[in-house]
Amino acid sequence: MKTQDDGLSIRDFTGKTVFFSGIGGCSMNGLARILHAKGYRVLGSDRSESNYTQKLRQDGIKVFIGQREENVRGADLLVYTAAVKPENPERAYAAAHGIPQMDRATLLGQITREFRRVVGIAGCHGKTTITSMVALMLEYGGVESTVHVGGDVAFLEGGTRVGKDNELFVTEACEYVESFLKLSPTTEVIHNIDDDHLDYYGDIGHIYDAFSRYVALLPDDGMLFGCADDPMVMQLLIESNRPWATYGFGPDAHLRGHDVAYDQTGNPSFGCSVGGEPLFTASLNVPGRHNVMNALAAISVARHLKVPDDAIVEALGAYKLTRRRFEHYGTVNGIHYYHDYAHHPSEIEACLNAAKHTPHNRIWCIFQCNSYSRGKTLFDKYSRCFFNADFVLVPDIYPGREQDKGLIHARDLVRGISGSGKPCEYLPTFEDIRAHLLKYAQPEDLVLGVGSGDVYIQLRTIME
Repeated sequence: MKTQDDGLSIRDFTGKTVFFSGIGGCSMNGLARILHAKGYRVLGSDRSESNYTQKLRQDGIKVFIGQREENVRGADLLVYTAAVKPENPERAYAAAHGIPQMDRATLLGQITREFRRVVGIAGCHGKTTITSMVALMLEYGGVESTVHVGGDVAFLEGGTRVGKDNELFVTEACEYVESFLKLSPTTEVIHNIDDDHLDYYGDIGHIYDAFSRYVALLPDDGMLFGCADDPMVMQLLIESNRPWATYGFGPDAHLRGHDVAYDQTGNPSFGCSVGGEPLFTASLNVPGRHNVMNALAAISVARHLKVPDDAIVEALGAYKLTRRRFEHYGTVNGIHYYHDYAHHPSEIEACLNAAKHTPHNRIWCIFQCNSYSRGKTLFDKYSRCFFNADFVLVPDIYPGREQDKGLIHARDLVRGISGSGKPCEYLPTFEDIRAHLLKYAQPEDLVLGVGSGDVYIQLRTIME
């Protein structure tokens, strides 16, 4: 089987048939749309229907539901996501019949090399929001660009916008399994460095090393932006030997956010200054202080790309969060239901801070831990991150890509959260949670489901 390690280039398949195994993924569907727009013959498969598969069909891309070897017949190249293992029938067929294979991260990296300027937005949290904010600022500023976002963004009709030229490419730069090391950025954002993906990295030191190697990809005249409020990011900037600038709330940030205030719906406004000189005041249509920080990162990039300030302010006012980011599912019997993809303690804490500023009576947080290893390694942080919730409900752990080896049980998480003084109950199933809320939730309560497992689906069944 020929793979990307054998020197495959996507250029060699121009005008040929490229098959995407797992085409409905957040990143994969966008890459498929980019190749389709560039004249490749694109088709693919996924395990189930989704908004992404439907949009791909609307673009004229054939999508099979179900992954079978006959889907791949006639393909010249197979692109696969990390979730599609070698024993998958499509990959196995490709291997048996000499069809070259390329992983998603390699394809994204090769696409970045086709553009003169590439902005890679990295960080353990906030990448999707910052990238989509930059995309909207570029649109409002009339700057032509191709954008690749790892989330479902309404104004992009998915997560991708294909520009008219190869001048500017803006993409998330994902740190998981060091995927971002395959990119060719000319401008980078390092938003934060946190102890995430420890199943792969083992410890924070190895995570820092990966980000350091990512920064080293910048050319000597590249530009690096980082959050001044994150000590590890600041250390990285200082060590980078590249031109850099900072953003944040602290007094030393080059671009500084200040005077954050919240309206009656919980959405913030803030002042923005550069070098101590007032720049503008902006209002967001999304909740949370963490989204002000995300906006500061996006403003830094947009101004670097010559987007006018008035277009930046207008875009921020129009911006709406990507799906599964503090997404309001609706109100049933006076109870307001929200979901957020937050699954790391830092993300959950930021999300609950946003909920605190949203009108509510009491906050119920349904926490579905999505990983045994993450639950074990981040146990202490999970125990302390729910202080803005009034009640925490914990179902069984969602296994994701792991097997239960007895590392931790949801009851252990409940013990830790309760030990921090927060009322917390173990309710094994979402049917149990539904019954509990029916009995105890009151009008104007806010129910927030957090996690990257299937809580976003189960929350809708609770509302029925």
